[in-house]
Amino acid sequence: MTDEAAPAVRRRPAEPRVDQQPGFVLHGMPWRETSLIVDVLTHDFGRMALVARGAKRPTSQFRGLLAPFAPLAVGWSGRGEVKTLVRAEWLGGLAPLRGDGLLAAFYLNELLVRLLARADPHPALFASYARTLRELAREEGARAPALRAFELELLREIGYAPPLDRCAAGRPIAADRWYRIDPQQGLVDAGGDRDELCVRGASALALARGDFSQAQAAADGKRLLRQLIRYHLHGQPLNTRRILHDLRRLELDLP
Repeated sequence: MTDEAAPAVRRRPAEPRVDQQPGFVLHGMPWRETSLIVDVLTHDFGRMALVARGAKRPTSQFRGLLAPFAPLAVGWSGRGEVKTLVRAEWLGGLAPLRGDGLLAAFYLNELLVRLLARADPHPALFASYARTLRELAREEGARAPALRAFELELLREIGYAPPLDRCAAGRPIAADRWYRIDPQQGLVDAGGDRDELCVRGASALALARGDFSQAQAAADGKRLLRQLIRYHLHGQPLNTRRILHDLRRLELDLP
């Protein structure tokens, strides 16, 4: 009588794990009774969806940590699209956001959630986001230029920003001419057909350099970037912009 061969033991492959990854929570939503699913912008992996199991329990290690704008070092594991958050450590170093700066920061987060694909790394965009949060936290900071610079960086990183130093036909932008933005082609010479959506060539050149120091260039840059963002959002409104509009209208109605 021969011994039967012992059955082979099937070992489950270890789940990939990432540790000490710099990140910021962009958005969170409840999941089941005690957990959260959080969108996190990370330095090396881009936007990640992580489930924080038991995060709503009073004794959870994640309690109070998974708030937007808090600089974190996070760790996760898992093979699916939604990973499991296993560690979060507060890093500090960012002043609290208040008032208009806080609302502007929520606007950044909504842009990232709506426009940035998951698991698409953009280290330069991560650095720009952290830099913009620091600027928004400064009460005396130049918030509008910081927002325009981030919008432009985001559009460039995800491939949605056309060249701003030459027109769609390939000719250099002329500072004294007017242009209209075509989101698919780029800047088109408006000629004599100018309207309120057109921008000056000088403003387009300033935007290409990231220079928002002149009031006219800043206003034109805001108009141009808003058109591009609206197009790539397929016309869907941003919640933060609607909230800001409602707040401004409420302020005007107050005695």
